[in-house]
Amino acid sequence: PGAMSQAVAKELPQEQGEDGSRRSGWGLLVTAGVGGTLVALYAVATPFVTPALRKVCLPFVPATAAQIQNVLKMLENRSGSLVDIGSGDGRIVIAAAKKGFQAVGYELNPWLVWYSRYRAWRDGVHQNTKFYISDLWKVSFCRYTNVVVFGVPQMMPQLEKKLEDELECNARIIACRFPFPRWIPDHTTGEGIDTVWAYDLKRSRGCEAKITPETES
Repeated sequence: PGAMSQAVAKELPQEQGEDGSRRSGWGLLVTAGVGGTLVALYAVATPFVTPALRKVCLPFVPATAAQIQNVLKMLENRSGSLVDIGSGDGRIVIAAAKKGFQAVGYELNPWLVWYSRYRAWRDGVHQNTKFYISDLWKVSFCRYTNVVVFGVPQMMPQLEKKLEDELECNARIIACRFPFPRWIPDHTTGEGIDTVWAYDLKRSRGCEAKITPETES
């Protein structure tokens, strides 16, 4: 019996050691799998939730359904070309295209632009939409008569001046979430974060200077 007890005692630590090694191996595999999944999710999600490199930091915050409807309300009885400055995932551009606009989006984040193009193709409006990877400060918006802006307070004064200098007097600028600092809105709809302000440039300060005497007569 004594010899048998000693034999059993020698075997038990070995068996326990083998079980511990197997458990440790499985633990490493699980840890590696979870870590790989988190890295993959981070790689996919990061371009959508972090701001691209911009002159003014403009994070991607998707437009709500109410905001989209409020923008479309401000576009009623309007025609011509439309641009969304900082178009994100393209939902405003796509919604406008479905209403008959030739709609364009400018966005610095390439992942969002490619996703926008896919969404436009999926929704059957890719022929009426264009998406460009570009810094808004390096683009002229002079050819657009309808402008949609999802901005942040830090950029609104400079953007107000840029649009005032570039757009024709028949343009309408629609600001979402934050109004322009100097302009007085001609129309307002929605409430809270869904508030939308519409500015007809012909009534804003500075536009009159662009009207020649021949146009006034």
